[in-house]
Amino acid sequence: MNLIITEAEIEKAKESWGNALIEISITFEERGIEAARKLASDAIDSVYGYGIGPVLFKPTMASGEQTFRPTKDGALAYFVGHSDEYPLDGGFGIKGWRKVVSETSECFIDGNIAMWMGWVTFTDKNGSITKVDKSWGYKKDDDGVLRIVLHHSSLPYSP
Repeated sequence: MNLIITEAEIEKAKESWGNALIEISITFEERGIEAARKLASDAIDSVYGYGIGPVLFKPTMASGEQTFRPTKDGALAYFVGHSDEYPLDGGFGIKGWRKVVSETSECFIDGNIAMWMGWVTFTDKNGSITKVDKSWGYKKDDDGVLRIVLHHSSLPYSP
């Protein structure tokens, strides 16, 4: 099994993450919060590394004592909201997203560890655009599956 990460794998991982976000939004609109929560939970399990340790996750729109989300429960609350434990979360993944595009600034790969940094642009069903600064760190697990172990996102600085 090849544990060396390639740029093609990173591109596929970013695309899969964006497609999952769109699918969560559409599922919420068509089938409600419980269906969206199940889909988001499955998506987190398939792309994030919570099964191999804490994930260094700093969501775009999180603040205070709950800024960082090292657990799956924290990530799930961020993506779908509706959580008593995370009352400030509005559900980033259920905002009506229809398109997710990433632009690479730079990528670093060293064996089974890789880091990516750039911009991600989200377009919702009304055509509104949100562009964020994003960094992802990846690690291949023992089965050779690429996992997100670092996810940092923030709104661009505006002087």
